[in-house]
Amino acid sequence: MASNRLPPKVLLTIGFLPKAEAYVKALERAGLEVTTVTAKDQPVALDGYAGLVLGGGGDVDPSFYGEPIAGSKSPNPKRDEMERELIRQARERDLPVLGICRGLQMMNVAYGGTLHQDIGTAHSEVRHAVSVPPGSKLAGIVGNERFEIVSRHHQSIKDPAPGLRVTAHSVGEMFAAIEAIEDPQKRFVVGVQWHPEDNLEGAEDVALFRSFAHAAGVEGD
Repeated sequence: MASNRLPPKVLLTIGFLPKAEAYVKALERAGLEVTTVTAKDQPVALDGYAGLVLGGGGDVDPSFYGEPIAGSKSPNPKRDEMERELIRQARERDLPVLGICRGLQMMNVAYGGTLHQDIGTAHSEVRHAVSVPPGSKLAGIVGNERFEIVSRHHQSIKDPAPGLRVTAHSVGEMFAAIEAIEDPQKRFVVGVQWHPEDNLEGAEDVALFRSFAHAAGVEGD
């Protein structure tokens, strides 16, 4: 018998609405209803939402982690303020949070960490492997200690924030970036540096969206 239950609704933050399509497709495929917001939509709150997704986009303003601009490009402090407040609300309510690319970086900054402002082009528009040691929530989700991801970024985590656990690194000769973090004290707070929405043929990335959806209330596997 088909369920009449409405899909859980999650909030997606993004820099520009046209960039949201791939994220929305991946989240809807996982069984979620998605509302997309930009910094222009402030103020935004998580009332009525079952989860938060922090999408990719421009650089986090380095003033948010106490540094001058030294490689950051076109920061948008209004978006940073919005997302920092949404992360605070999600932590307070123990709502599931998924950070993607810039979203991982904003999570780290909101928790008190810092970023490498420019790591060059090593991780720009490439596929490469990541290593996920056993024992973390991410490892349990993807079920694989090494797999290929789609990478597209010029910044990365420098100092992981207190309270966040590093759960993946890049593999190979390129800049050895931190590729995933999570808050082990929460039900589901996971950030990945790569773009799972661009790799839905990858079992690990599909599993990541499904796990987030399950934490937000989607029934089934």
